[in-house]
Amino acid sequence: MTAPATAPVTGTQGHPQRWLILGVICLAQLTVLLDNTILNVAIPSLTRELGAATSDIQWMVNAYSLVQSGLLLTAGSAADRYGRKKMLAAGLVLFGLGSLVAGLADSTAQLVAARAGMGVGGALLMTTTLAVAMQIFAPDEQPRAIGIWAAVNSLGFATGPLLGGFMLNHFWWGAIFLINLPVAALALVAVVALVPESKNPRGDRPDLLGALLSTIGMATLVFAIISGPEHGWTSGRVLTPAAVAVVVLSAFAWWENRIPHPMLDMHFFRDRRFTGAVAGAVLITFGMGGSLFLLTQHMQFVLGYGPLEAGLRTAPLALMIVALNFTGLSAKWSARLGTPLSIGLGMAVMAAGLASIATLTDHGYPGTLLGLVLIGAGAAVASPAMAHAIMSAIPPEKAGVGAGINGTVAEFGQGLGVAVLGAVLNSRFAAGISVAAVSLPGALAEAGSGSERARITEAFASGLESSQMVGAVAVLLGGAVAGVLLGRAERREVA
Repeated sequence: MTAPATAPVTGTQGHPQRWLILGVICLAQLTVLLDNTILNVAIPSLTRELGAATSDIQWMVNAYSLVQSGLLLTAGSAADRYGRKKMLAAGLVLFGLGSLVAGLADSTAQLVAARAGMGVGGALLMTTTLAVAMQIFAPDEQPRAIGIWAAVNSLGFATGPLLGGFMLNHFWWGAIFLINLPVAALALVAVVALVPESKNPRGDRPDLLGALLSTIGMATLVFAIISGPEHGWTSGRVLTPAAVAVVVLSAFAWWENRIPHPMLDMHFFRDRRFTGAVAGAVLITFGMGGSLFLLTQHMQFVLGYGPLEAGLRTAPLALMIVALNFTGLSAKWSARLGTPLSIGLGMAVMAAGLASIATLTDHGYPGTLLGLVLIGAGAAVASPAMAHAIMSAIPPEKAGVGAGINGTVAEFGQGLGVAVLGAVLNSRFAAGISVAAVSLPGALAEAGSGSERARITEAFASGLESSQMVGAVAVLLGGAVAGVLLGRAERREVA
């Protein structure tokens, strides 16, 4: 049995079993990341079997990410104080229990509640895996290690639809959650046996009020966005939660500035490197998360692919990211180009991929394939560079908090992307049809002729094009902002 490490590795070689440990924590990470997108391919099944409306589906996706986003900073602070290995093991147990409840749910309300519960375990896993990676690797190996960690992130993100499609072809929809149980159990055994313990000797108390304020603020913000297309952007159902979100998030920022041990130290935002990386991370996940959520629906509802076929056709995105990161090519390119240019160029390539999906879907799958390859290539370069920039701007003893910040912006960006791009799609779709339906399957069921069904499908495709272009603009803007801020920070450090 390996001896535990109770302090960060400071030698030039890192922990002697660092690559094996990285594999273990990536396995733990994979259980969370698969769940982020595996639900996407189950949307048609949930629509039929649970009678879920579009807003229900969005809450099934967002309940998990919003709870996780609100708790990531607290989870990171707790990991720094009490031990990252302990929190990693606890996260696996909680996530497994939540998956069991979700797999046995028989209503949309139960599934949304179970997904929110899974977010608690996911928060612990998301923060501890990256924090442990930063502790066991020496500085010169950290970029490649983070690249592999980020590749696993993207692998889980993009292969969720593939695994989900396979499960739905052979089992009922609850199996997409129950599949998490054996993976979580295997990861738990490996974590206990191999992962060294590490923590901040001084430690900081968890900021429970801050976690509550951030969770409420983000949940009400996304609720307002989801409600906009159906109830009108100037309705009380939208303006009231939007006002609550502004007040609560302002109170969160005020509270974090006053307490001695905030989970989000506002002084970090004075570092342009940190600010640039955070801005880019929000927008890259905004565009990528929202677009993939809508693309899987387009493949099934419009192009007529089954769940497994849809998953297979999104796999090139993950394969591109894995190939570039596991071979080390993305780390080499980032080292040659520098962090600012790597992020800016990578996100520009991603934006081109989203634009390709938006404009070339009429030409069938080849246009979508080109977009997926470009998104994968851009993400393989930009995502690890941004994660490393965020973690490098945080003191090593605050690795858990740094991982919490990185995870928070990623999860919030993805949840907001699903809500905003879904709202854009719903608005265009509702404007293009005359039947009173809340989803594409409902509209098709009410259509009285073949020509009317064709018009409804065309309206959905038009909404998809608009939403993908919004995602492309967001990613391109994020690359520009991140590149400029990071470039200024580097020039200032040199000066």
